Amino acid sequence: MSVRLNTNYIKNFVSQHELRNIFPLIKAAHESLINHTGAGNEFLGWMNLPVNYDKEEFLRIKKAAEKIKNNSDILVVIGIGGSYLGARAVIEALRSPLYNLLTKDNPQIYFVGNNISSTHLNEVITLCKDKDISVNVISKSGTTTEPALAFRIFKEILEKKYGVYGAKERIFCTTDANKGKLKELALQNDYEQFVVPDNIGGRFSVLTAVGLLPIAVSGLDICKLMEGATKAHEDFLECNLNNDCYKYSAIRNILYNKGKHVEMLVSYEPSMVMFNEWYKQLFGESEGKDNKGILPTSATFSTDLHSLGQYIQDGSRMIFETVIDIKKPKLDFYIEEDKDNFDGLNFLANQNMSVVNRRALEGTILAHTEGGVPNILLEMPEINESELGYLIFFFEKACAISGYMLGVNPFDQPGVERYKKNMFALLGKPGFEDMRNELIEKLK
Repeated sequence: MSVRLNTNYIKNFVSQHELRNIFPLIKAAHESLINHTGAGNEFLGWMNLPVNYDKEEFLRIKKAAEKIKNNSDILVVIGIGGSYLGARAVIEALRSPLYNLLTKDNPQIYFVGNNISSTHLNEVITLCKDKDISVNVISKSGTTTEPALAFRIFKEILEKKYGVYGAKERIFCTTDANKGKLKELALQNDYEQFVVPDNIGGRFSVLTAVGLLPIAVSGLDICKLMEGATKAHEDFLECNLNNDCYKYSAIRNILYNKGKHVEMLVSYEPSMVMFNEWYKQLFGESEGKDNKGILPTSATFSTDLHSLGQYIQDGSRMIFETVIDIKKPKLDFYIEEDKDNFDGLNFLANQNMSVVNRRALEGTILAHTEGGVPNILLEMPEINESELGYLIFFFEKACAISGYMLGVNPFDQPGVERYKKNMFALLGKPGFEDMRNELIEKLK
């Protein structure tokens, strides 16, 4: 069994008639994808990646991961956006930070270069002190401010600790195949290199070397991850409303047209927090254009029911929820009866905690749908590499279809560049002098 779409709780919000009426848009989006005729068609390499990936590089990734596991206590992954979110999402979903603290089987993995916080950087450097470390720097250009700055610092740390030759054995570059500053540096220093494919955008790159090397170092089975994605690739080839991926895209767009402009991805497992972050980048960068798009947000229940629950239940009716329903937890806990019943919770005793979590899920779905919040369920039998690979490809293809249905290019991100130009100007980067003066006046 793989991920399954459950639409039982949207029947009062989306009719079969509406699904049939929107099918021509689904078909047009599908044909744009398979015929490579839609906007951004030069970035469709992810579509057949599960069955058409570089097998030689895949073997090199596995070999490099073993090398890192054998000689390092810590792997520092340097990247921002799609260059780190996918890997971190998979690793923490299956190897939570608490799990990593409890086990010493594989290197600890720390992510830097995804912010400009001096505090965070210093904390990671301190954690690396007196430990053997390797670095995986991920950047297509090598000049993106956040990761470039972090790599400058960790390159110096490695060279001081191991010498220039020793450092080169511990630096792994995932970058453009032919060009860019990081590519040049890797060639000059003989760093081992892996490729960021030209035809795959960062937010769609988790199943390339961008995500696979850190994931493999964490001890997860990247073969099974690809097997799950391959099954999803096969399951979502046909254009019809029995295709769960396409049906999910259709439902999202129907709800959007009814004023449901916010999608909240909900899970009941704290280990899924970073997966939620990956989903937000995937859909946010893909759909948020031309004053259009569903705002992707997320929550972890039952935790966030004690902070956001009131708003979801009774606030503005602009939200719909997509719930990742994991049927079997990785670990369970049996609740014993307390002889004094001091907390009044003996009614929960003599069963597994997962049963309590499930009743919370069921009760919440009923409450929210009754309150006017549509709930889409994505049911997973359990959480493992194969199921997660399946879910990743499900969301990637759904995002592409949904974006085309919305009438935007799902594969560019022109709005991201504006803050960068402002930041460069305010920092005094050469070539931005005129813009800097203008911005300083605006800030007064």
